Amino acid sequence: MSEPVVWPWNQPRAEDQTRWKFISSGVQKPVVNQFWPFSNILRSAPLRERLIVSLEAASPHEALELAERLSGRVGMFAVGKHLFLKGGPELIRELRHRGNEIFLDLKFHDEPRAIYKTAVEATRLGVKMFDLHPHCGSEVMEKVRGEVTRVCRNEGLRRPYILAVAIMTVLSRADQARAEGNGPLHDQVCRRARQAADASLDGVLTSLAQTAAVRATCGRRFTIVTSGISLAPGGVLDPSVPGPAQAVRAGADYLIVGGALWEAPDPGRTLSFLAEEMERGLRSSPRNPLEFFSDRPHWS
Repeated sequence: MSEPVVWPWNQPRAEDQTRWKFISSGVQKPVVNQFWPFSNILRSAPLRERLIVSLEAASPHEALELAERLSGRVGMFAVGKHLFLKGGPELIRELRHRGNEIFLDLKFHDEPRAIYKTAVEATRLGVKMFDLHPHCGSEVMEKVRGEVTRVCRNEGLRRPYILAVAIMTVLSRADQARAEGNGPLHDQVCRRARQAADASLDGVLTSLAQTAAVRATCGRRFTIVTSGISLAPGGVLDPSVPGPAQAVRAGADYLIVGGALWEAPDPGRTLSFLAEEMERGLRSSPRNPLEFFSDRPHWS
């Protein structure tokens, strides 16, 4: 009788640091935990691709320098209003020319026709994400989605992720006053997120404190970009505030890292530490790891 075929992928590898024990038959079997099948995935590039580094505190020159140092080591760079006012569309084009992905965090807010035009121009710049202010109602959100879809189809452009902003500090005084009669303010954040989901936007930008509530409200097929992952001077995490592990555990898909990353002695090492923290959060999360690494479905 021929020996059974043992395929290579069923063989334990030296780099898989699994523990071994002998059973009564004398055959060795690996003792592994439930996360073992994903051990190589969790340590690979996709985790870093979920990191968005904020360039907001930098000048255009510093932003380009930092992007050059971290190019290919993070998923995106976030450009906000202050940096955009200094560098304008040319800065975005230069960052894109160098192969970087951009989250254009301008929180578009104007009269509807102006918002539609701005969204289309952001799409033509090639950004991967942009966001809309909470004041944009469902009708505007749906119209933005439709206009961007139309332009992408007609011009052969990549469709960006369109996010709504659902952060308590961004809500207007009118929203806060309305919240007094309609429950806690954080419920207003969840209502904004639900409004974005109902308008078929791709997701929301929210704070770490609201991430779990938004995930529970909008479900797993909805992109959550979580801000507020700050670094202390020297590029280290502040242990007094929640970090990447807590954000991923709460349901975040992307994390925006602010603070002094470019002041860290070794930014690459800092990014590796952040990825390790994300892995720690994913291991203790009720989510299937494959859900985290799979892109959310785009609207068509």
